[in-house]
Amino acid sequence: MPKDPLADLAKAYRVPPGGARWRLGDVAPDDKRAFADRESAEKGLADDIAIIDRLQEVLYAQQRHAVLVVLQAMDTGGKDSTVRSVFGVVDPLGVRCTSFKKPTSDELAHDYLWRVHAHAPPRGVIGIFNRSHYEDVLVARIHALAPKQEIEARYEQINAFERHLAANGTIILKFFLHISKKEQAERLADRLKDPTKHWKFNAGDLDERKRWRDYMKAYELAVTRCSTDAAPWWVIPADRKWYRNAVVARIVRATLEGLHLRYPPAPEGIEKFRIV
Repeated sequence: MPKDPLADLAKAYRVPPGGARWRLGDVAPDDKRAFADRESAEKGLADDIAIIDRLQEVLYAQQRHAVLVVLQAMDTGGKDSTVRSVFGVVDPLGVRCTSFKKPTSDELAHDYLWRVHAHAPPRGVIGIFNRSHYEDVLVARIHALAPKQEIEARYEQINAFERHLAANGTIILKFFLHISKKEQAERLADRLKDPTKHWKFNAGDLDERKRWRDYMKAYELAVTRCSTDAAPWWVIPADRKWYRNAVVARIVRATLEGLHLRYPPAPEGIEKFRIV
């Protein structure tokens, strides 16, 4: 990999802190500039996930950092398959994936970050949020689930929460898997045609699809207000599944390599021990 493996990807897909002049339209869902072709992307993916697997063991042994990967997307955006493709080979003891659904009555009785903080990964572990606290400035905003003033305050509350995690050793990567409305239509149609995918279909997804423009505005607002040096947002072109997986894996690999992970030193006097 080059000296700064993320330089080109960051220029293309990382939302700058503050993001005042950044727009979601700056990233095309079908963009594929990072790899020459599918074959090179899939080879890169294979190399990267092997290194992620190895580095995760060192992360676990060192117990200095935690890694939090946040995945957000429209329905059919590929959150589940990204988890399988990028982290499927990693030791299950070192990865924890949490899928956040509609809040329970108990969760609603607490502040909106309560249920999320409970699943923040401990040091040594890669935690994956399949949906996340950002639902509370996305779905909540579009469906007016809280007063507008309260939702407006949440962006800085989320930034403060993520600063707290980062200050305590958590490396945060946030990915918005960006698909086009046309691609979503094809994937939803596939769910209707394929009996093995019927279980994935939810009629409510069609209602949310009608609000596509509102969701794009809400996502643009969330990623621009909440992309920070400590917790950057990456907008990943996701119309091509192979490209999405390769780019996410490359970013995760480079981030882990940037931690300069090392196995802890051997216990003092280990050379004196003998196995009999």
